[in-house]
Amino acid sequence: MLDWLYNFHWIKEGQAARSSQAFFGGLESLMTRHGLKAIINLRGENADLSWWRYERAVCARIGATHLDAQMSSRHLPLPTMLARLVECFETAPRPFLLKCSGGHDRTALGAALFLIHDEGWQALDKAVAQFDARLYGHKPKKHQHWLKPFLAFAAEDAKGAPLSAWIKEHYRAEALAAWLSAHGLSDSHKGIFEKPVRSPFQL
Repeated sequence: MLDWLYNFHWIKEGQAARSSQAFFGGLESLMTRHGLKAIINLRGENADLSWWRYERAVCARIGATHLDAQMSSRHLPLPTMLARLVECFETAPRPFLLKCSGGHDRTALGAALFLIHDEGWQALDKAVAQFDARLYGHKPKKHQHWLKPFLAFAAEDAKGAPLSAWIKEHYRAEALAAWLSAHGLSDSHKGIFEKPVRSPFQL
């Protein structure tokens, strides 16, 4: 029941999983039942919000690691944001849980990038499948239509270089914006990320 409620799925069995925010107090049960040793939170550090404090408290109680990475579903990521995400992939004890709010947009991109980082560009088809609408609920709203095409841009722009090296040495959000525009997707996002935006209702 909790798996369904929290949109829980394994990205790679025994290595990495994905889910929504575990509202309604079920996070500890979810993590202990699946043996999860870490959370990678894609909503960024929000020390003044109760969901973030609860998440940290659960991790502390069960001896799990909590890592924050800031991602946006509507704004194109900065190189530092993607570099931080890769750093989390490399440092989080496995198996870890990758989550955002609903578990279907930012988490889909994060899950896809994890597979490419972990297995190389030969995992591109599996990475694209992380956006499956029926399985994960990825039904992009306005300004979220850049997420899935990001993988095609990355594969083309990286020219075979490992994901982490491409991000560190070559990726630029401006190049992504230009690529999206050239492919008829200029209105698929709200511009390049500038500052965190959060819902006033998520207290």
